[in-house]
Amino acid sequence: MSIITIIGAGMMGTAIGYPAAGNGHEIRLVGTPLDDAIIDHAIATGTHLTMKRPIPAGFKFYHFTQLDEAMKGAELVISGVSSFGVDWFSDNILPIIPEEMPILGITKGMVDLPDGSLISYPEYYRMKHPGRKMRLNAVGGPCTSYELADHDPTEVCFCGDEPELLKWIKGLFECDYYHISLSTDIRGVECAVAMKNAYALGVSLAIGLSERIEGVGGKEHYNSQAALFGQSIREMRRLIRLSGSDDDNIILGAGDLYVTVFGGRTRKIGTLLGRGLTFEQAMDELKGVTLESIVIATRTARAVRRLIELGKATEAQFPLLMHIDELINQGKPVNIPWSKFETEFGQTV
Repeated sequence: MSIITIIGAGMMGTAIGYPAAGNGHEIRLVGTPLDDAIIDHAIATGTHLTMKRPIPAGFKFYHFTQLDEAMKGAELVISGVSSFGVDWFSDNILPIIPEEMPILGITKGMVDLPDGSLISYPEYYRMKHPGRKMRLNAVGGPCTSYELADHDPTEVCFCGDEPELLKWIKGLFECDYYHISLSTDIRGVECAVAMKNAYALGVSLAIGLSERIEGVGGKEHYNSQAALFGQSIREMRRLIRLSGSDDDNIILGAGDLYVTVFGGRTRKIGTLLGRGLTFEQAMDELKGVTLESIVIATRTARAVRRLIELGKATEAQFPLLMHIDELINQGKPVNIPWSKFETEFGQTV
């Protein structure tokens, strides 16, 4: 049996512990300073406050003030924070984790640099802590927290610099419903699955557009969704290449895009924009909801615009991303540039 300490008690931070708990390992779930209600609820009821699922035996619950106790004897630390908690984790947690301690991050996201580069969170952590040795690994691929908790079969990828360490971590979690590929292409894996947040917003515009015609709750128009999905894959593949990574990682990004379009917060914001709400109106309606898609779309578009300035990309290569950026950062109405998606004579990449 191994001891796994998860820092961040949100839905995915908690759900990632389910397969390992089922394999007989001890899971110590530590709330951030914002998670006190979740931890109190779990202690009192044995269920997760927001995911609304029973938490398996094998879990122990800790408030952030009990972090030292939760770290004793731990063999793996999991970063369970959202993109909005990345800097908090970097500033407050990484400096106190022993250098030999493996870390597995579940946060899907990336950071754009002034030169137009897009880097993964493990790379960002290393940039913020130069000279510090850290055994950073991450999870990518299509997986929703509630379906993971329900044992729905899932295929993900663990990525990191140390193949043998990845195999060991895989052994902690893999089971009959949680299947794990391994990769040393950290940037490729993480950028592929992060970009799905921006493009899921784009695909969801078609849901809102169909609601203008059919009414809310009416039939969806799948032709338009499929067209936007296909264009999203094309642009995501280009972005993976521009990041310097293997574009075969698009498999992970495409799967994650698919599952995100079918539900969640990103679908909601895209649908509201498609209905005709302004970005400000849509955000007001979703007040209090964490929207990582807005952060990712903004960072990605900013990086692409910089690459265009440097002559390394063209606006014509990213018409959907540019339109998404116009919607959320320039206040423009939805006007999907369908004709710009067309290609001729095999020019599809």
